[in-house]
Amino acid sequence: MSDIRPDIEIRNLYKIFGADPGAHIEAVKAGLSKTDLNRKHGHVLGLQDINLTLPGGQISVIMGLSGSGKSTLIRHINGLIAPTAGEILYDGEDVCRMSEAELRRFRRKRTAMVFQKFALLPHRTVLENTLYGLDIQRVPRAEAEPIARRWIDRVGLKGFESHYPAQLSGGMQQRVGLARALANDADILLMDEAFSALDPLIRVDMQKVLLELQEELRKTVVFITHDLDEALRLGDKIAILRDGALEQVGTGQEIVLNPANDYVAAFVREVNRSRVIHAGTVARVPEPGESLPEASYPARLVLEKVARRMTRDGHRAARVVDRNGDTQGVIDLSAILEAMVNPATADSETA
Repeated sequence: MSDIRPDIEIRNLYKIFGADPGAHIEAVKAGLSKTDLNRKHGHVLGLQDINLTLPGGQISVIMGLSGSGKSTLIRHINGLIAPTAGEILYDGEDVCRMSEAELRRFRRKRTAMVFQKFALLPHRTVLENTLYGLDIQRVPRAEAEPIARRWIDRVGLKGFESHYPAQLSGGMQQRVGLARALANDADILLMDEAFSALDPLIRVDMQKVLLELQEELRKTVVFITHDLDEALRLGDKIAILRDGALEQVGTGQEIVLNPANDYVAAFVREVNRSRVIHAGTVARVPEPGESLPEASYPARLVLEKVARRMTRDGHRAARVVDRNGDTQGVIDLSAILEAMVNPATADSETA
């Protein structure tokens, strides 16, 4: 299997819900607002001119409040919802123009979905639920069962193969859902509010499981959430939606340090910045002839972890190094503390 996975390219995507959406698409493109579309024509604008690249092999998080269009958007990617206008390109094909037969193959072979409410079959055991997608593909049981058992083990459910969903906790049920999706070996993993129904501690545990698996698998993951902390922890790339339109796209650090508008700024105001900002962002360039500290930390390590390690090891300053071990700058505890509480400091360092 190639390490290079195609991007998902979403281009000029619109979705209007109503009796005759096609009759209003040009007016929407010309500037008809969501409010006026509903008031004058009784139609609802679900998505408005979405242009977004979801990188292959990475986790892209689409977030927003209820009604922002995030779940509508993810359901376009596997053709569960057809757009009013626009295209979704994957590996040279436009999902929006696939035939029914092509869509069935695409859903079975190229995508897998993990749902908020687990969507397990109550009459099937953990093993049988994990086998479900392979059964749909008519993979022989002798070939499919070892695959399913391997993924059950990988998500931490070894020994529970014969249990039924009602015998499992919510977190365990979601692990079954994840194992079922991974057993299909699909390129694209679609996760619609997958952890939102879980208790906070179990939710963090599932986030950790996903990140550990992704480190190895490098799937193209599209993750939907309304929780900014979850988005920042999981997302290589984050897209924020409001009323069906994109407000900002970027890394977590870019969004926290440079919110595009007041709406995004309100989202990030209460974020724990030490868990988002990287050491390389606040490191200063050493002065000529300056004696450099012996201690060093990776440039991509977040400030919270840098501060914890420096305190533990008794260092007041350290070098910040890139992946090759080359020094990028110097960081000290005072700079870390200032960046954690003073947005202007971090902003100036990234300018």
